[in-house]
Amino acid sequence: MMDRDRNKSLLLELLRAPGNERCADCGAPDTEWASYKLGIFICLNCSGIHRNLPQISRVKSLRLDFWENDLIEFMKSHGNLCAKAKYEAKVPPYYYIPQSKDCLVLREQWIRAKYEREEFVATQVCQDPCSAGSREGFLWKRGRESRHFQKRRFILSAGEGVMKYYTKESKSPKAIISIETLNAMFQTEKIKHIHGLQITYHTDGQTRNLFVYHESGKEIVDWFNAIRAARYHYLRTTFPAVPEPELIPRITRNYIKEGYMEKTGPKDAFEQGRVFIGRTDEGYEVRAGFPQGVQVKKRKPGITVVTPTREFVFMCENDREQREWIDALNGVLAQPLTG
Repeated sequence: MMDRDRNKSLLLELLRAPGNERCADCGAPDTEWASYKLGIFICLNCSGIHRNLPQISRVKSLRLDFWENDLIEFMKSHGNLCAKAKYEAKVPPYYYIPQSKDCLVLREQWIRAKYEREEFVATQVCQDPCSAGSREGFLWKRGRESRHFQKRRFILSAGEGVMKYYTKESKSPKAIISIETLNAMFQTEKIKHIHGLQITYHTDGQTRNLFVYHESGKEIVDWFNAIRAARYHYLRTTFPAVPEPELIPRITRNYIKEGYMEKTGPKDAFEQGRVFIGRTDEGYEVRAGFPQGVQVKKRKPGITVVTPTREFVFMCENDREQREWIDALNGVLAQPLTG
């Protein structure tokens, strides 16, 4: 019993070593599990993924399982920083490194790419963003009217600066999408598929969405990172003087909040569906409810977005949606504007 307690104390002491206090794979703060085959400390969620990779990883709980002395010595001589130096030596700048809040397919493929396929070890040759941003294959795309998913051929070309997709009937592309406005993000709940990817772009002054998935987790994540590689190539070429740390967040983005609200008031003359949000000291404000004198037929909670030139009035489905939208909008108002 004393050996068990002593070993547990030694393990918990190792968690205080630099790099071990956060999960080696997703950065979560609670690292109460470890892979004693890789020598890394991980969180509960990532430990579940590692359990499915018995050929390369074996996991134990730091608090619940018994640890033999030789395993503790192995963990002491390795650790998260050591693993990072080996398995993340050559992660391309465009490759998306998931965090704990990201969907399962992103986290699983990141772990598989690192340890199972060893895609980022020092011996690997870094791929040029232009070639990495070129891809061709089939994805299941949701129809605009039918809502059914159909198999469609997609072609991505960083060199041409476009992404195309084709229907079965057409020899010419159904759409030609400029990489300049292209965005991709995983929306598993919205698309109702664990590999669901939302592709967004602008055309004719409007924002369009494509909802796609692939049965293979590796394939859909490879498409996501190919889109990021194409976007990185575009940004690097278009803005050569911008430092890379400023370019990376612009490659793709997740929406802070997404959903439906009813809009009231006059029709927009330009760029329908867009409202620029500045800072509070510039006259921008978000208020709960409707402006004085505005009457609505439906008894639903409202939001008023105040800008220096006019007020935009929106109607939410319920009180929870109203609170979430107000919190999201206030979060944007609090962020400093960057050029």
